[in-house]
Amino acid sequence: MTLRYNAGEVITAMATPFTKDLEVDYKGAEILAAHLVETGTDCILIAGTTGESPTLTHAEELELLKIVKKAIGNKAKILMGAGSNCTKTAVEMTKEVTKAGADAILSVVPYYNKPFQEGLVEHFSKIAEATNLPIVLYNIPSRTGINMNPGTIAELAYKFDNIVAVKQSNANLDLVTEIISKCPDDFAVYSGDDSLTLPMLSLGAHGVVSVASHLIGKQINEMIAEFKKGNVKKAAELHHNAYPLFKAIFMCPNPVPVKAALADLGVISDYVRLPLIPMNELEKQDLLKVYKNYK
Repeated sequence: MTLRYNAGEVITAMATPFTKDLEVDYKGAEILAAHLVETGTDCILIAGTTGESPTLTHAEELELLKIVKKAIGNKAKILMGAGSNCTKTAVEMTKEVTKAGADAILSVVPYYNKPFQEGLVEHFSKIAEATNLPIVLYNIPSRTGINMNPGTIAELAYKFDNIVAVKQSNANLDLVTEIISKCPDDFAVYSGDDSLTLPMLSLGAHGVVSVASHLIGKQINEMIAEFKKGNVKKAAELHHNAYPLFKAIFMCPNPVPVKAALADLGVISDYVRLPLIPMNELEKQDLLKVYKNYK
């Protein structure tokens, strides 16, 4: 079955580089985007949680889109975070992102408000009506305070052809089974957690929106390819080898650890905006030990 929209199998939720003064480092964004494309990323997500979107202005997000789009050309697709817990704001940003040339939109479940499922249907309906771009729903109850139920996802998927996928950041694999069984066959499910990619693939997921792909994108791509070729044992071996790193890059709030590792590689700096703070030296040593052991 051909998917409604195929963003690729490894979507990297790109970190946003900052200068020492905590301004967006747009040159660093160019460098990081090129690094990702060269190391196995099929699609770059801008202004996701890993991109510290809660601390970015809309103007900064749109400038990042412009800069990254120019830097990578047609080497990878761009998925743009345009969600909000205010439906009006999400609609307005969706229209701006559409005009600015994103390939697709990531729209998060409204956070803090804790709406009913019926409210979610209304919220995402307004967003879908505001653009002709493909929309990936983002379900992450640990951050939003509510779970978008499989039936709600299916209702939206059947109602709108441009609602094409869901990033499912929920460790309950039964929900993945329900989503896939209830949604149209051409609707894609992406794991929102690196460590759950292989289990979700076994249930019918298409790929992953990854943080670890900043560091091991080619290996994650290989794991997915081996699984889909039927080489389950090889895919499991790659998963087990990467598992300590999958966990280590979340030893502090995301994206603090992955930025520390990227800084060690000399790709970008490890500056983060408050309320996040950089890792201390002991934490950094623990992280880099896991990473170097993996390599």
